Amino acid sequence: MTADKPYLTGHYTPVADEVTATELTVEGNLPTELTGRLLRNGHNPKPGVTPTHWFKGSGMVHGIQLREGRAEWYRNRWVHTPALDGAPYMTDHGPDLTASAAGTHVIEHGGRLLALCEANYPFELTAELETVGAFDFGGKLRTAMTAHPKEDPVTGELHFFGSSPFPPYLVYHVADAKGRIVHSAEIPGASAALKHDFAITRRHVVFIEGNVTFDPADHSGIPYGWSDEQPARIGVMPRGQDGAQSVRWFTIEPGNVLHVANAYEDGQGRIVLEGPTVDREGFHLSWNWWIGAPGRGSEPVSRSYTRRWVVDPAAGTVDEQIVDDLPVEFPTLNEQYLGAENRYQYAVSFPDEKGFGGYGVVKYDRTTGARRVHQVGDARMPGEAVFVPAAGATREDDGYLLTVVSDLKQDASQLLVLDACGLDRVATVHLPHRVAAGLHGSWIPDSDPRG
Repeated sequence: MTADKPYLTGHYTPVADEVTATELTVEGNLPTELTGRLLRNGHNPKPGVTPTHWFKGSGMVHGIQLREGRAEWYRNRWVHTPALDGAPYMTDHGPDLTASAAGTHVIEHGGRLLALCEANYPFELTAELETVGAFDFGGKLRTAMTAHPKEDPVTGELHFFGSSPFPPYLVYHVADAKGRIVHSAEIPGASAALKHDFAITRRHVVFIEGNVTFDPADHSGIPYGWSDEQPARIGVMPRGQDGAQSVRWFTIEPGNVLHVANAYEDGQGRIVLEGPTVDREGFHLSWNWWIGAPGRGSEPVSRSYTRRWVVDPAAGTVDEQIVDDLPVEFPTLNEQYLGAENRYQYAVSFPDEKGFGGYGVVKYDRTTGARRVHQVGDARMPGEAVFVPAAGATREDDGYLLTVVSDLKQDASQLLVLDACGLDRVATVHLPHRVAAGLHGSWIPDSDPRG
């Protein structure tokens, strides 16, 4: 029964229909400069389908078009992959890279919309969110593609990797601004550890391996588990065609990282990396919810800590510290600062394992150490907060945060627009139906080539 699976109840109850609605109701004043589309992906299995793991649910992309102070349309569409119709991921000939859930992220690069899931090829979508099909970069992509590629704000290049529990464990790729793969390399020294996210700086690529690694005994459909024998490590590789020959791996304290906030080189040439992490107990707390283990409540709880690692390549050392103990996930930033030193970061706060705290949108000031939280209200849960720069911005936090909120009391959802400076509400867009809580998304301004 689906009621036994927490990822199919409450905020996560799947949407049963694909709809299109126009001229949405707006409260407040939408800034006219917000002209573009917010796209957000998430796991949303078809009615009657009960996946064995939250991550196995089929992807559904939600889109909201804003233009000159109006909310022109909303639409939601399943990503029509072979897996949506029940095709198995594994075949007699090995993994089928087209049998994707395609439910983790959605990005635009080189004029293409791509729905992503880290175990498979990306899937291309039209501007109306209809599925075009699997996209392998003209035959040059022969590995899976991470759901967290990084677009360099200076060069326009897209950096990404393919990870596998079998050799080659890690393959790094670079696509140019037009979406053509121009470089691929196997990364020496990588292991079967789960690699969900990574980072780039102006001069380096930073890989992360935690204590979660391939576990053939797992039967959830996502064959990974915590291992005390698997070392936690940071891999640092110079950017460039020959970078893989110089990758170095640095041992860090046990833990696991799903999402990176940012990384950069400081004035001493050290690499600073930050992101939420979990220990063994924190990982099992999340994993048991993801698989619907008996006794888990309908609401996800967290036990994460925001960590900072400072890697000194010259000294061969890593200094690490916990910089905040508020349970958060889905870190974001003004992506014009991706790979460079940033002052502000944003995240979503979760209740902790004792039920304390609640859902909110968090802003961190890395210079002062201040933390501010916008509480979204009782029985309301925000999604990842996507930063959109304001027109003519002069400061890093001049802009807006866009988050899709699930409201259980009203059985509804809204697009909440916050001022990124003070976290004050700017406007609310009422969506035509409730949107299941999901994962990652992107803002695509209409000035983009495909707009």
